[in-house]
Amino acid sequence: MAEPIKITINGQEVDTEKGARLIDVCRDNGVGIPSFCYYKDLALQSSCRMCLVRIEKMPKLQTSCTITCTDGMVVTTVSEEVEKAQRAMGEFLLANHPLDCPQCDRGGECELQEVIFDWGDVEERFFENKNVAPEKFLSPVIANDPQRCILCKRCTRVCDEWMGEDAIEAANRGVSTVIGTYGGWLNCSQCGNCVEVCPTGTLLDAVYRHETRPWELEQIVSTDVYGSDGMQISIGARGGKVHRVVARDRYVNGLNGEFLDVKARYAHGFINHDDRLKTPLIRYSKGGKLIPATWDEAIKFAAEKLTEAGSDTAVIASPRLTNESIFALKEFASAAIKTDRVAVSDPFDLRPIFENLSVDLATHAEIRKAAAIVLIGGEPEEEQTFTAKQIRQAVRNDGAAFVCVNDTPTNLSRRATHFIHSAPGTESAFALALLDNSSIDAAAQKMAVDPAGVRRAIEAVSAASGDVVLVYGEDIAVEAQIALASGAAKLSGEGRRVLLHPLARYNNSVGANDILSQRKTAADALKGAKAALVAGSLQDPKALDGVGFVAVQELFLTETAEMADVVFPAASFAEVDGTFTNNAGNVQRVRKAIEPVNQSRADWLITAQIAREIGTEILPEKASSAVFRQLTRSVGIYEGLTYPLIRDEREPVQAKYPTAANAAPLDGLRKAVDAMQPGERINETPRIGHKLHRLTTMTSKTPQFHLLANGNPKPPNLMVAPLVQINLDGSPREEGIAEAAGVSVSDRSIPRK
Repeated sequence: MAEPIKITINGQEVDTEKGARLIDVCRDNGVGIPSFCYYKDLALQSSCRMCLVRIEKMPKLQTSCTITCTDGMVVTTVSEEVEKAQRAMGEFLLANHPLDCPQCDRGGECELQEVIFDWGDVEERFFENKNVAPEKFLSPVIANDPQRCILCKRCTRVCDEWMGEDAIEAANRGVSTVIGTYGGWLNCSQCGNCVEVCPTGTLLDAVYRHETRPWELEQIVSTDVYGSDGMQISIGARGGKVHRVVARDRYVNGLNGEFLDVKARYAHGFINHDDRLKTPLIRYSKGGKLIPATWDEAIKFAAEKLTEAGSDTAVIASPRLTNESIFALKEFASAAIKTDRVAVSDPFDLRPIFENLSVDLATHAEIRKAAAIVLIGGEPEEEQTFTAKQIRQAVRNDGAAFVCVNDTPTNLSRRATHFIHSAPGTESAFALALLDNSSIDAAAQKMAVDPAGVRRAIEAVSAASGDVVLVYGEDIAVEAQIALASGAAKLSGEGRRVLLHPLARYNNSVGANDILSQRKTAADALKGAKAALVAGSLQDPKALDGVGFVAVQELFLTETAEMADVVFPAASFAEVDGTFTNNAGNVQRVRKAIEPVNQSRADWLITAQIAREIGTEILPEKASSAVFRQLTRSVGIYEGLTYPLIRDEREPVQAKYPTAANAAPLDGLRKAVDAMQPGERINETPRIGHKLHRLTTMTSKTPQFHLLANGNPKPPNLMVAPLVQINLDGSPREEGIAEAAGVSVSDRSIPRK
């Protein structure tokens, strides 16, 4: 524990800890200090010189971002001397900055604008011609106006420390320094975090660019609908349309700070897409067409058919639904039609992990501060991006030991302190070696690696002092999942706590596992079923072949919906209130940003209306908060949770998962390892975005994702939107190229006098 000390700030004595950063202590105690280059979770830059303060017994002004507190320190943040220096810094920053705030997308939420406006009378003594450069595109989703740059280098540090990509960097020197990328085009994960942390309008969201002004948007805090990390987002909506998504931290702290991935930030085009289902649809006869119908007709039609099928009805939930909607389906199955044919359309069954927990789940904050991290299989940099970011920073910034076991050299494995490059399909053998050290040689033989390397990796875990986090998912055998979950407690020791972090696939895979604990696989639930109610879509729609009647709740006419006899237009996550549960077990709020599009309705409401037509009231109160209260009474691990209790995502609330320190069942794992037949080693590293950029029902509704998925081709002219020059399949667009070629640097240059 850090030593408690006292320092004096502007004559006021405050308590803090020895070694605390002065700028943070000042801000925590209500003393505002301007800064641009400083960011709490990034390496120090100390280049903007805005955070200058006077410290007693020091000969000159000091940058508060580089000063750590000592006992008795006396600090002055407000004085004529300090203000004069800060005004001079502001004047330097504006020397080449264009005063185009009315047309800049960051106008109204620009940090430079806010700081300068606070002073109000910064001089302008520079009469030299400004450095000018045209606005251009760095990728389909990121635009760049280089003349607005104040060289804080937040973007370059984020790209290095958060993403480990180094895709964007500073070029040239002195007054000619610019932020750019090699070859002028970004070939990276396109996360947009460089846009998020940019304090000015230098880097811009090309999907949202010039759509609205920030102050015109209503900002609604919600939870990401794509990944299982449960990243907090702020949905910017106006007039019933979602215009942009940014990280929650731009307005108030969230568990992911300002971090988002490319899907969470940019792939929101599906919400207001023209292809959204507009009305319920009914197919009155097999082989006929789906015909628009009223809600009353569709509800009555579905209720009659499901009643006829009775207990031979399969009820299948998507892991993308809210907890409230999944609970409604559970109640529908048990109370309305009394069937046990209940399933989740998730190929990764989390029960082997959650039913055998011997330790607690690791939060993302605990991953960030872990002493050691063991990643077995998986590719979180593509599928659980915030988890990957926390791993990278734990290793790079705090020196955590990182053991990565994979049959493929992934981008994250480059950060590993111990990379076990196993033969294909043999990662589970490392789990056996970790839990039973006597099996190291046999496991190494199966993985086709040097036993000494495996031994060193396990010794690094055993020597760790602090938290050790085991991270794994569906890429290892079920026997290994069970053994690691139940045997994790055995790896704890004096000064060492072991935690578990499952790599769940979808945004609410964990919530679906919690609520539908007594479920079948989708294939088993549908086998021999006479009818099916499907909320969302199936991984394999062909599983519906042979089912007499199918009702589907969906946003779009997907393959699953095409096979339905009745289709109900469902509301998206931006149009409902509810909760998701992330891979750390945090139960988090989903909040309505806009009214449901067209005639769509919340999934839980659709299910409840069908049940009422059948004659059963499964949700007596028609409000998501009431449904959640009913859910918590039924699902023990959520007992005591309420919307008010979980409303502050700065302090995420975990579900109460039971743990038991049972002996790890290694016999099944040993048999699985013995049966392994190692394949030919994979040496090629997959390209960044090979999973992250893939087109799905939702991401395909954002045009820029088609370009990313088709190789992110560089357009001939960077000053014109790529969508104008390139077709969605990545091929050059013939029409419009001549007009695009007419736009050049000279069209944007300011003539020199």
